[in-house]
Parts: sequence; structure tokens; C-alpha cells
Amino acid sequence: MALHDLLGGRAGAAAGALGAASPVVPAGALGGVHFQPKAKRVIYLFQSGGPSHLDLFDYKPVLVDQHGRDMPASVLGTQRVSLMTRGGGRRACASPFKFAQHGASRAWVSELMPHTAGIVDDLCFIKSLQTEPINHDPAVTFIQTGRALTGRPAFGSWMHYGLGNASSNLPAYVVMISGNADQPILSRYYHNGFLPSRFQGVQFQSAGDPVLFLSNPPGIDHPNRGRIIGAINQLNTIRHEQAGDPEIEARIDSFELAYRMQTSVPELMDLSTEPREVLEMYGPEVTKPGSYAYQCLMARRLAERDVRFVQIFHAGWDHHGGLKDGMIRQAAASDQPSAALIKDLKMRGMLDDTLVVWGGEFGRTAFSQGDDLNGRDHHPRCYTLWLAGGGVRPGVSIGSTDDFGYNIADNVVHVRDLHATMLHLLGIDHQRFTFRNQGLDDRLTGVEPARVIQEMI
Repeated sequence: MALHDLLGGRAGAAAGALGAASPVVPAGALGGVHFQPKAKRVIYLFQSGGPSHLDLFDYKPVLVDQHGRDMPASVLGTQRVSLMTRGGGRRACASPFKFAQHGASRAWVSELMPHTAGIVDDLCFIKSLQTEPINHDPAVTFIQTGRALTGRPAFGSWMHYGLGNASSNLPAYVVMISGNADQPILSRYYHNGFLPSRFQGVQFQSAGDPVLFLSNPPGIDHPNRGRIIGAINQLNTIRHEQAGDPEIEARIDSFELAYRMQTSVPELMDLSTEPREVLEMYGPEVTKPGSYAYQCLMARRLAERDVRFVQIFHAGWDHHGGLKDGMIRQAAASDQPSAALIKDLKMRGMLDDTLVVWGGEFGRTAFSQGDDLNGRDHHPRCYTLWLAGGGVRPGVSIGSTDDFGYNIADNVVHVRDLHATMLHLLGIDHQRFTFRNQGLDDRLTGVEPARVIQEMI
């Protein structure tokens, strides 16, 4: 009891060695929620590189009629384009793929996504999403953090900070990376920014230890490591009482969690208990560590274990050239596992309180990049993203684009609106959710106007 008091209740790290009770899961900074939440957790299937909405979900027959012709000046307007197509010809580029309507909602989906087509009545499509940056790095940073400038907390870090960790044995914010691309997935896309470092996303590796340094070094067993961590954390606790540095507290937390993860992570990664029909549902690569299918299954297993925010970065959607082959390859990797995740969560009764998001940092242009009409440039002006579960209205499409899929025709949804709505579904008022940073009460949605998309809820 005296040791427990000395450590300020931090007896969790050496629980096995000292015979202490199970650690208490810390509450978030909000101490609760602003109103009744519809979602308890988020799984974000981030398709990095900018998937072409015009080849997946936004059917535009006018592009077929105008294929190869110069885009009308009235459609292009004066909005900026990237340096890769500035000054060049801009010829309309029809999708090389067939589209059809599916489900009771009659949602348009291309032939690239047959499995997604089978679950459209569970999805809410936002077809008028708009962002601001026109290049990959600032655009990914923007949709992750609400700003194009670096150094700000990612959505998952904000969520962890506000709501705390619901799991005592796993991180609250887990990141996995799959796919191949020229644009790297940087750690600052899932960084804590100006929040204390305990709120940074924890990356699960695709090879070796799922988490770095999880295994014990030679000559050290689990109880021995517990005693070592217990002693180190006693010293760190004394130092924290003297200095009051929150980074010391973050280090204590990370040591304790790492110790508990030595038991919880191997059990998490063991797929031997998964029924064969579930594995088959995710596709042939589901047992291959590092594959997108494997990570989608891991996302469900992490959600079952109360991890609040799981993010998969699936790279490879940047098709300035080789559009047809590239889209076929990427859709083949993403379609079946993404749809399987929705089905799996639904079968287990978890979809109602799990918010799933699928989409990238921006869309692609209606005009071709290159003379071969087989590539598209970056297009932040409008693109498509879908959500499911967690209080989202299923079987609807919000917003629309013009006949060329180049400008928004109805119901602009800004990235800040998306963030505000996701927080709302988690029971958080985005305007009242702040952190004191350099003398200002900062927040995810900033000071610019942001609205909750009520028609999506």
C-alpha cells in the first residue's frame, strides 16, 4: 500500500512481478463526453495518394462524350492546378471502367469495387468533400490534423487526449502502413503535435516485433523485466514530483504499457482462433503480415480489445500516369478487405458503435495528365469519401459534383466539417474541445467555420 501511494497509483508496470491489482485505465482530459456518443471507436482506412473519385464512385457520362476534347473554360474557372499540369493542355478524360448502380440506395460504383458495391446500403458517401492543399504532404497533413502546417496533433491524438484509453493493455491509437508508393508515410501524420507525447500514435510494424523493442533481450524474462521497469518508474516518479515535466509522466506510461503489451500483443496477433470463413472473407492475403487485408482484420481485432482509434495508411493511389493498371492494382488490394471489415463488424454487432472511414487526401482531375489520356493530376476541389457505422446514416449520398466531376454542385463539405462531425459522433462538441497551446485555446477544427453534417447522422 505504501509503495502504491509512493507511485501515485502506478503499480501497473510491475503487476506480474509484484502481484498488484490490474491497472486502472486513465480517463481523458474531458472527464467524459459533452453528449451521448453514437461511436465508441474509429477505424480510418486512409487511402494515401488520392484515389480517383471519377474512376470509383462519381459516375460522369458527360466525360465519355467529351473524352479527348479540351475542357470548357467555364468548368475549369480560375482555380489553381499543380505545377505538373500548369500551362499544358487539359483534355477531358473519361473513366476506362464501367459503372453500375447497386443496392436499394442505387449508389453508383465502378467495376473496380465489386465487394464495396455489395455493401453500399451500409455506407454513407460524401461526394462533395473539399480540402485546401494541392500537393500530397500538406494535404495528408491537413486531413490528419486540420492544418497544412506541421506540428499539430493528429485526429487520433486528439481523441486519445479527450477520451483517454479504454484498453489497459494496448495503445489507444494504433497505426499500420501498407502498400507501395513514391510518397512516404511520415510519422508526423500520426504525431501528438503540441499534446503530451503519450498521445502519439503507436505504429505496428509489418515484420519482426509488431511494436519495436517488444521482445526481451537475451537473459531477461518477463518477471525480471517487470521488476526493472518498476524500479525505473519509481525513480521517474520521484523526478516527476520534483520537476513536474509531463514528458516524464509520458515515459512512465509508455514503460508500463510496453510491459503489459508483452502479453497482450502476441495474443492479438494470433489468428489461429479466427474461423476459416472469416479469413476467406478478407481475401487471400489476410494471413500475410503487412498486407492491407491482414491489417483490416487486425483493425477489427484491435477494436474488439477497446482500442479507440485504428488507422491504416494504404499507399499507392497516386496515378499521374498508368491510371488504368494502377487503379486495377490498388482497388484489388483495398476493395475486398474494406468490405469484409464492414461485414465482420456488422456480424459481431460492433458496427453500430464503430465509425469506419474510407478515403484519401484529395481527388483527381477530370482532365488527363499527359497525351495518352491515362493519368490524372491532384484535385482538392472535390472528391468522394465514404463512412459507415458509428451513428452514420446508411444508404445515402451527400452532396454532388458538376457534370465533369470538377466542381461541387451541391452541399460543400469541408475537411473541417468532416472533423467536427466525427467528433460529434464520439460525443464531443468540437467548439468546446480545446488545449491550451502557447497562450491560446487551440482545437482540431481551428477558428474557421466548421459545421456538423446533420444530414449524415
